[in-house]
Amino acid sequence: MKKAIKFGVLGCGFWSKFQISAWKELDGVELVALYNRTRSKAEKFASEFGVPKIYNTPEELMSDPEIDFVDIITDVAVHAEHVQLAAKYKKPVICQKPMARSLEEGKGMVEACAKADIPFMVHENWRWQIPIRKVKEILDTGAIGVPFRCNLYWCNGFPVFENQPFLANIEQLIIADLGIHVLDTARFLFGEAQNLYCHTYKVNKKVKGEDSATIMMKMGDVTCIVQVSYSSILENDPFPHTLALIEGDKGSIELCRDYLVKLTTKDGTQSFRVPPPKYSWVDPAYEVVQTSIVSTNAHWLECFRSGKEPETSGADNLKTLNLVYSAYESAQTGKAVIDPLC
Repeated sequence: MKKAIKFGVLGCGFWSKFQISAWKELDGVELVALYNRTRSKAEKFASEFGVPKIYNTPEELMSDPEIDFVDIITDVAVHAEHVQLAAKYKKPVICQKPMARSLEEGKGMVEACAKADIPFMVHENWRWQIPIRKVKEILDTGAIGVPFRCNLYWCNGFPVFENQPFLANIEQLIIADLGIHVLDTARFLFGEAQNLYCHTYKVNKKVKGEDSATIMMKMGDVTCIVQVSYSSILENDPFPHTLALIEGDKGSIELCRDYLVKLTTKDGTQSFRVPPPKYSWVDPAYEVVQTSIVSTNAHWLECFRSGKEPETSGADNLKTLNLVYSAYESAQTGKAVIDPLC
């Protein structure tokens, strides 16, 4: 048998338990060390998941020669610090989104990893949601011809602040926290944006940042409209599904609730469901989101073993991060951002 790849995790918050559970679905990889700012949380996770080592500082974990790579699942405020440490100790690194608090900070992280010659991947799990991969597969067949318009819709009233209360206190809320996923999905489907216009709203007066945003982008020949909201009151709340309508000159693709995909051409409509696999540790309310973590982690391991660049490398994710901060710039100035590329 091949020797297990060993890794350490930094951060034991809300998402870490799902991230670690997803790693345990994969063969040939072993979690051997934890760090958390509050040690008691790391101790709890170590007991629950059978992790042998707990470190008091990130640097102690990074310097462990047994660790082959690190998974950073902390708050964005310390992502840059931890990635820079990974570069210092030449530890390949996977990091949660958003990668950084600014485009410049993100560029510094990518440059540090490139200089250290270590792989760096951003954990952009939306790309590995099975329904979204299926939409991309159909789009690439040319079944709807040349696409000209797309609506990507992630609007709901799910009480996200109950299990992640810190979100209520951040100044840049839905675009940086959730919209980043949908913007990356747009890039995955259509490539890069040539211009972008954004308008934001604060519907819930109890939160600090924007909780609703509408973003329109020109992406090649496609006009893509991204709508995201934490404050939508709907009869059939679609959380946590991303909905889509893509129109082409020969047909359309709809991504609907409950993993239903519809392909319509002049010959009629084909409908089929593409549900994700079932895992016992998944919160049913987050099913399509949390199951995609397994495929995301599997992609990292494949790249780690083969040496190929991850699909959502730090360098690639800079382009998504740039769309996030371009959206905030547009919302603040009321003007379109032209050619929002790195």
